Amino acid sequence: MQSAVLVTAPIPQPALDTLRAADLDVRHYVAGPVMARDELLAQVRGVAGIYCLINDRIDGPVLDAAGPSLRVVSTMSVGYDHVDVRACAARGIAVGNTPGVLTETTADLALALLLATARRIPEAVASVHNGTWGAWKAEWMTGRDLFGGTVGIVGMGRIGQAVARRLVGFGCRLIYSGPAPKPEADALGAAFVPLPQLLAESDFVTLHCPLNAQTMHLINGATLAQMKPTAILINTTRGGVVDQDALYAALRAGTIAAAGLDVTTPEPLPPDHPLLTLPNCVVLPHIGSATIATRTRMAQMAAQNLIAGVRREPLPFAVIMRA
Repeated sequence: MQSAVLVTAPIPQPALDTLRAADLDVRHYVAGPVMARDELLAQVRGVAGIYCLINDRIDGPVLDAAGPSLRVVSTMSVGYDHVDVRACAARGIAVGNTPGVLTETTADLALALLLATARRIPEAVASVHNGTWGAWKAEWMTGRDLFGGTVGIVGMGRIGQAVARRLVGFGCRLIYSGPAPKPEADALGAAFVPLPQLLAESDFVTLHCPLNAQTMHLINGATLAQMKPTAILINTTRGGVVDQDALYAALRAGTIAAAGLDVTTPEPLPPDHPLLTLPNCVVLPHIGSATIATRTRMAQMAAQNLIAGVRREPLPFAVIMRA
């Protein structure tokens, strides 16, 4: 008898083909980008594996609804804060994610946000379309130089290091903060400093730390006040790392100069959200990993995790193995 698995959203076809070739009974939700909570609770009953995305909250009630047949939760993402890992471990359920694959792609996007905010590119594009582009003026649409600036990297993990590698070519002074110094940063010329020093000295602050109890609202009214009024904040990690109400107030008041966000709370951000009224705030719809090659690879890694977990084999990309 085939083991049933639930795929909670449309995924790249190669990954779906991989799952079906593994002789699984694939229950694939394709009615929309997000499975409603009541639908998830109904469809998960009796499955051996759940293939989910970051939109899906996989918590105790979902695990209980699945019942004792559930062996693995595989998320097509690097972050797994939407999965209750402790609850899975307590039930002997393996959890897998897709680490490493989106490092370079997300670093590219962080650099794009740095340049877009520093050079006011969205504002400039809008001026072409709305007719405010007029005669050349010496100080019109002037931005800030990334080249030669001081960039503070909060979290020198894989993505933070990839961003640092790119910034070496811009002649930037690199400083970083985190739980401890990283030996890999030495080769990049990046200096480890306490967070208050990083905020005070940086022309650009880019966030690459995971979201957890220690980093929730790490950037808040108090920490924003420690930054230069000319500084730019970039967030491509998780929306919860930034207190968005405090950020809005800081951008309005000129506490900092600008912000570029690829992640928000909630997602999607409502079109009437105050941040979207600000010309000095660039907001993207969480596209850090959005290249064809990267998303396809992520989908395949998640499929490999799911298949291994259903077969009671070690996950190739495990958050936790079966307890």
